[in-house]
Amino acid sequence: MPAQHMDLRDRESHQRLAESLRALREELDIREDFPEAVLQEAADAVATSHLPSADLRDVPFLTIDPPGSTDLDQAVHLARGSASDGASGGGSDAGYEVWYAIADVPLFVRPGGAIDGEARLRGQTMYAPDGRISLHPEVISEDAASLLPGRDRPAFVWHFHLDADAIVRSASVRRAVVRSRRQLTYAEVQADIDAGTADEQLSLLREIGIRRLQQELDRGGASLNLPRQEITHDGETYGILTEPALPCEDWNAQISLMTGMAAARMMIDGGIGILRTMPEPDEGALGKFRRQSEALEHPWPADMPYGAFLRTLDVTDPRQLALMHAAASLFRGAGYTAFDGEVPDAVVQSAIAAPYAHATAPLRRLVDRFVLVTCASLCAGEEVPGWVRAALPDLNALMASSNQIASRLDSGAMDAVQAALLSNRIGEAFSAVVLQGSPPAVEDAPGKQAPRLSGTVQVTEPPLEAKCYGELVAGERVTVVLVEADIVRRRLRFEVKPTDAPLRGLE
Repeated sequence: MPAQHMDLRDRESHQRLAESLRALREELDIREDFPEAVLQEAADAVATSHLPSADLRDVPFLTIDPPGSTDLDQAVHLARGSASDGASGGGSDAGYEVWYAIADVPLFVRPGGAIDGEARLRGQTMYAPDGRISLHPEVISEDAASLLPGRDRPAFVWHFHLDADAIVRSASVRRAVVRSRRQLTYAEVQADIDAGTADEQLSLLREIGIRRLQQELDRGGASLNLPRQEITHDGETYGILTEPALPCEDWNAQISLMTGMAAARMMIDGGIGILRTMPEPDEGALGKFRRQSEALEHPWPADMPYGAFLRTLDVTDPRQLALMHAAASLFRGAGYTAFDGEVPDAVVQSAIAAPYAHATAPLRRLVDRFVLVTCASLCAGEEVPGWVRAALPDLNALMASSNQIASRLDSGAMDAVQAALLSNRIGEAFSAVVLQGSPPAVEDAPGKQAPRLSGTVQVTEPPLEAKCYGELVAGERVTVVLVEADIVRRRLRFEVKPTDAPLRGLE
């Protein structure tokens, strides 16, 4: 896990970084403090709420999240199913049962109330290096609605019967009270599985996850498995951590994806809802990516779906890492599609290769609250509430705006912290891999200055991405020189090292 840290005792860098992050929030007009009316309504909702009558506290749910998480949206319980649930195939003849509990946020949010209105303005929980900006007040998101271990909590509980190949044979959802037994981290889960000490629940997570991953490949789905890069903050130091996702994160994500696909199917069959959709990459994008794969000496076989090809890439290899970054061009155009009555023609999320909906993170994402209520109503044979129907036409725009702000916050914060980490290393040289090459030079237009050639590089140590000036070819290893690290402006720039430049940073 490569990491680079900046000690906050460096007061000048600390102050400039704090100023930069504060200015970033102001530029994005991020709502941090909740109005008093929202806090009061949240306190009243928690004090007067009643748990659902259905009782599933005997189901031994567990949660798997990053360390220190307190806003726990999901809890899972896995078991082998009865023989009648299974079908012949590659796994246990008995098949599987999956219970997936999702936090019942709607129980605490009055439609049209102060919390509802504030959540529509925020759209989602925002994550910044110096703190989280929650979608809902903490009394809800980190306590009353969070599926914390040992606490009775309201939830939307999905129940799946899977066959021996982990194909869904039935799915339902209802509201119930649950109690999680254990709160695990991904690292703990992976360590137990790797050591051979995992209990049946975790062994089944691996078993089901692997089978679901095979289904993703079989239907032509794709995942962009770039190394994770995130800002860390332990109270004394900031850092940038770069590491590949653990296998158990992929297996756990398959349970969430399965739930989102089931939610989408329910809403399509019911003629009402909101889907997460994304168009297929066009022929131009696919052709460009195929040419890039050939240029980077890892050609994409003509008879292999691009999702299967991406899973063959080894991101520890510079050329294959550059190719994985190039594949981002195939994952564009995602949005939300709402409908009430006539089902639209375009209902597929192309990377998943199936209809899909956001349904598993209501503590942190606005749209999930409406999807969960819609699905529970349809499953119970009840009318979808009018407040859900009234909100559907607005959700796409609300989420699009929120996603744009979250993206700008992520990239701006990363730029600021990277600049802080390197602010005292101007003029040093670094080893790097070219992720995106510079475009071919074009003939100057009369009277106009030609733009400087530039591309994107992955610096090896510290591990970070940055803009770099010069002639660059994707996949090549290069030496670059740091020419600017402006914390306040959140700007980091490198140039390809001249042949006679000293290698001070590589000594």
